[in-house]
Amino acid sequence: MEANGKDELKKPLLQDDAVAVTVVQLSDSRNKKIRTLLFKVNGITCASCSNSIESALGKLKGIESATVSPLQGQAVVKYVPELISAKKIKEAVEDTGFLVDEFPEQDIAICRIRIKGMACTSCSESVERALSMIDGVKKAVVGLSLEEAKVHFDPNVTSTSRIIEAVEDAGFGADIISSGSDLNKVHFKLEGINSPDDFTAIQCCLDALEGVNTVEINQQEHRVTISYEPDIIGPRTLMQCIQESGHESSTYRASLFIPPRQREIEKEQEIHTYRNLFLWSCLFSVPIFVFSMVLPMLPPYGNWLEYKVFNMLTVGILLKWILCTPVQFVIGRRFYAGSYHALRRVSANMDVLIALGTNAAYFYSVYIMVKALTSNSFEGQDFFETSPMLISFILLGKYLEVLAKGKTSDALAKLTELAPETAYLLTLDGAGNIISETEISSQLIQKNDVLKIVPGAKVPVDGVVINGHSYVNESMITGEARPVSKMPGDKVIGGTVNENGCVLIKATHIGSETALSQIVQLVEAAQLARAPVQKLADQISRFFVPTVVLTAIVTWLGWFIPGELGVYPSSWIPKGMNVFELALQFGISVLVVACPCALGLATPTAIMVATGKGASQGVLIKGGNALEKAHKVKLVVFDKTGTLTVGKPSVVSAVLFSNISMKDFCDVTISAEANSEHPIAKAVVDHAKKLRLKHGAANEYHPEIENFEVHTGAGVSGKVGERKILVGNRRLMHAFNVLVSSEVDNYISEHEHLARTCVLVAVDEKIAGAFAVTDPVKPDAARVVSFLHSMDITSVMVTGDNWATARAIASEVGIQTVFAETDPLGKADKIKELQLKGTPVAMVGDGINDSPALVAADVGMAIGAGTDVAIEAADIVLIKSNLEDVVTAIDLSRKTMSRIRLNYVWALGYNVLGMPVAAGVLFPFTGIRLPPWLAGACMAASSISVVCSSLLLQSYKKPLNTRVN
Repeated sequence: MEANGKDELKKPLLQDDAVAVTVVQLSDSRNKKIRTLLFKVNGITCASCSNSIESALGKLKGIESATVSPLQGQAVVKYVPELISAKKIKEAVEDTGFLVDEFPEQDIAICRIRIKGMACTSCSESVERALSMIDGVKKAVVGLSLEEAKVHFDPNVTSTSRIIEAVEDAGFGADIISSGSDLNKVHFKLEGINSPDDFTAIQCCLDALEGVNTVEINQQEHRVTISYEPDIIGPRTLMQCIQESGHESSTYRASLFIPPRQREIEKEQEIHTYRNLFLWSCLFSVPIFVFSMVLPMLPPYGNWLEYKVFNMLTVGILLKWILCTPVQFVIGRRFYAGSYHALRRVSANMDVLIALGTNAAYFYSVYIMVKALTSNSFEGQDFFETSPMLISFILLGKYLEVLAKGKTSDALAKLTELAPETAYLLTLDGAGNIISETEISSQLIQKNDVLKIVPGAKVPVDGVVINGHSYVNESMITGEARPVSKMPGDKVIGGTVNENGCVLIKATHIGSETALSQIVQLVEAAQLARAPVQKLADQISRFFVPTVVLTAIVTWLGWFIPGELGVYPSSWIPKGMNVFELALQFGISVLVVACPCALGLATPTAIMVATGKGASQGVLIKGGNALEKAHKVKLVVFDKTGTLTVGKPSVVSAVLFSNISMKDFCDVTISAEANSEHPIAKAVVDHAKKLRLKHGAANEYHPEIENFEVHTGAGVSGKVGERKILVGNRRLMHAFNVLVSSEVDNYISEHEHLARTCVLVAVDEKIAGAFAVTDPVKPDAARVVSFLHSMDITSVMVTGDNWATARAIASEVGIQTVFAETDPLGKADKIKELQLKGTPVAMVGDGINDSPALVAADVGMAIGAGTDVAIEAADIVLIKSNLEDVVTAIDLSRKTMSRIRLNYVWALGYNVLGMPVAAGVLFPFTGIRLPPWLAGACMAASSISVVCSSLLLQSYKKPLNTRVN
């Protein structure tokens, strides 16, 4: 990440993608809750329009702040809901003559819920349906592979407890992961507590602190959980408050408590549960298999099984029934519970198929046993081995599946573990000297803390270097293998490794605001979002189970009726089996061979692995939709400044066109450009200062400018002493009727063809000299454009710069099509023109002026070192400012979609090939049939093969590897 100005230090490196957010926080001026409202305002044409709206809102009682962006036409209003309603805010804006758009009609809160017990797409759809039916829920997205739900709801109508209740009513377990108020929380273990009054004293002390949102005390476990505003207060202050709230008779102590990671605990429990169930099932199933399949083939060892207990009931049948029953009803009870809840929701899932198949086999076998018990001549074949072996294979499949699914989020888990556990906190005096150094938990770091990062240590939080110089390895965050130089003023990212020197940093972002936390949140949201390709699986799954059940019935009838009528020869019927039993085996095999689980896992597991892998390599993909669109891209539009070029202008030439001395020339230039924030102006000032020293200036004094004025897109003007100064481009000179001589014109043309921008300086309406400024092309730009061409992708450049410079840059990197002198809205229009040709378009940009084009494109890619607005507008964020990741994003998308298609082949292939074999299509010709227990093994194998196929994406390698110098 490159150095940024001090005014950017408070901005988050990455932004959330929510459209309407409800943020609960404490006001500086009132002990009341504040909400944030985000909406669009149409009709804004200039800064004056936005100022008038801000002024009108500022007069309203209850408005904390109002900011209106003239470029985006977007308003952010913080207000106290007890004093003013959102409707009044909307009316106030419309009274100023502007139209309000995308206005949230109600407050929107967001919560994430962990869902337990989902087995297939049908389950996730059932949860989604149950959530959508709750009054106040506006949107609910359920991720099968992530086993989570993200719910957007109106907190005035419903609550998280009602949402949990609805999920549980649908037959699934549910726990809150996070809600809107969980932005920053800290947990403490309390000691020295002797009575309930002590808890009350601590509660009152914490509630009185400014910046504390909520305080939750668990009296049984002596723990307190505090939600706070990091801009106002920090965890060490909270700890100190608890300890100081004691009195003479009671001394309280608070220590940091880090709650165990619930997801990891539950994942381990799930793995442990399936393993134990499988082992218990084997304990009963293996003897049944031996009694049924092995001993009868090894006379005389199996003869004792034929001993008759009563009438025709043998020892073998009785033992098999005794061993089978616990497997069917105790170990297999989860299938009954799943079937009950599914049928209650008027849907069907994998549990229904398993329950139908095992029950058919079990109860038919019980019927055979009863007939044998009551008859002295009845002979029939039981299927007691079918049910326990089928359940055992399914449990083995689920055990292997949860093991494999745990690995799909490995990349994300590695990211979350990057932050170190401890940090060195420094205490400084007024002169900046170190007074003390303390090792503290990284959880206790507060904003503006000064931290010491020793060589080899990890950076605990995001911050800015205030002293020292070192090289930091950011590969774990950005994928960039080459260490990055860090000097005072440079940003550092939490989780990165300090290579050699010792540096002091000032903490600027902590907790959920750090880049690492936001990357994790972004990837989790991406893994939860469904790709459009998932719709195919969803549509199939709706009819899948009913179709399988119908096919099983038809199969049974298709073998039973012709058999009874003598259509096929009796020699087809295996020894010891009758027509009914043969037909029943075929029917049960059809029931259990079909697996809707594999179909449901085909897309989300691939997206989960791909987004995690992308994040570990510096490519943040915001969901399955972006991932799917990217693979179709045939045209990439590049912004120029900061995207194809480095974005750091530097002066390569300075020339005089009059008798003015170089020192005076530099003085007037510095005076005029010192007040400008434009990057080119800063480059000119830096170069002029160096030239000034070179030509004998002994001090840094330069005269002040008067009547300073900025001319947008042209330059600046003002008076230095009695002289009128103009600094800018040719357009500024023409506007003030300054003659541009042929000598000057030739200088401009010469440098523009070399992709340089010329800054002219006029003194008293005569051009005194000029600077040639260049923004060097990124070294990998030409290579990326060439590689995209080899991928059959066309590259286009669009820029606000002049045509000559644009053509020169385009020629250097190998781009044929160029659009120059284009404003931000014009860039978006160019994107739309290209889309009209039917070509999917990707836009790569970095600045605020690129955000309309990023939104307009099919796929927007933002350079990670760019602005927050660009990052928020984009579908894909390239964390490094490395163009090679444009290729990585598109290539990873193509590989992922290819893997999803292969997963569908695996999932549907088992069913397409397995169901006919299970139904006995091959039996008349080859004698091959699929026993129910083997059909169950095939069903389990289909899910495992899909998950393992997705896991192969973990071995993804970038097509273009970053070159290390």
